[in-house]
Amino acid sequence: LTVMVASFRDSVTQWLDRVLPADLYVRSAGSLSASDTVFFDPEFVRAAAQLPGVKSLQAQRQVPLLLQSNQTPVALIARNLSDPARSLPLIAPPLSVPRGQIGVYVSEAVVDLHGAQAGQPFALLDKAFRPLAQENKSPSATFFVAGVWRDYARQSGTIAMDLTEFERLTGDQRANDLALWLDNPQQAPQVQQALRALATGPQTGATTPVGELLEFGTAAQIRATSLRIFDRSFAVTYWLQAVAIGIGLFGVAASFSAQVLSRRKEFGLLAHLGLTRRQILTVVALEGAAWTTLGALAGLGLGLIVAVVLVHVVNPQSFHWTMELMLPWLRLAMLCLAVVVAGTLTAWLAARAAAGKDAVLAVKEDW
Repeated sequence: LTVMVASFRDSVTQWLDRVLPADLYVRSAGSLSASDTVFFDPEFVRAAAQLPGVKSLQAQRQVPLLLQSNQTPVALIARNLSDPARSLPLIAPPLSVPRGQIGVYVSEAVVDLHGAQAGQPFALLDKAFRPLAQENKSPSATFFVAGVWRDYARQSGTIAMDLTEFERLTGDQRANDLALWLDNPQQAPQVQQALRALATGPQTGATTPVGELLEFGTAAQIRATSLRIFDRSFAVTYWLQAVAIGIGLFGVAASFSAQVLSRRKEFGLLAHLGLTRRQILTVVALEGAAWTTLGALAGLGLGLIVAVVLVHVVNPQSFHWTMELMLPWLRLAMLCLAVVVAGTLTAWLAARAAAGKDAVLAVKEDW
């Protein structure tokens, strides 16, 4: 569990750093289903790009797309993809798109659920995209999977294509999300107020049904919120670790107690030979340390094997995304050390009751 959660969190952190390059983000619709009813029109986008403090702006369009009737619709994202390797967290370098075809980049869920393959045309997308395309552009829309990327935000799947191609095929110039790079990131609150005023003002036109529905977030805020939700979701794993350690220590205590009680005569003989009670307890504690160290190392090795299976087999099959294996050696070492210390202390406490006067008297039983 420690390795799996640490690997997932590290992968999500790197993913957030890649997908949140801008200083400020603005969303018109809180859900994918509302993307066609709440949007930014081209006039609003152009006006937002000219606001004081805005250095550059990139618009993004989201459309739900049903590829198969027995599956949840995927999210078709149209955005600037002039440099896909930099814009998307691709698993492998992007492939060159054949002449006459349109390059798209699919998430891992689309590969697993809809059979998309990198380097191959995507027939399902060709068919599903036709209702969106203009009548004279529909036959020419042949899509080619130029890359696969990780998307931890949408488990049902995501398809990314260049915004210019999307607008050429559909004639749809609306946007659902805006990414803004600011002259000074500290001026984000002022830019937010200006955007809200722009959305509610008469200069935006009647075709912009936004205003109070605007959602803002800086890259730092989105990152912190995402990681906070992640930590809250996996907080139970820390309790599971504590329970597992507690059960293991109970077994160690029961085992050492049984062994120590059965060795009372041995302790009595050692006392007759001149060993002090403290020396006998030290011997038992060292034995406990040796056994718990061996058990911790064996458990660590088996746990790492299970972690590899969870990260590289169970996780992709269950959630349709992959992640890099990350080993938190410091945390694992602290857990192993805690087990060894607790096991040694347990053995020492169990030996105290068996190394007293009763152990010395127990030697008489053999005389």
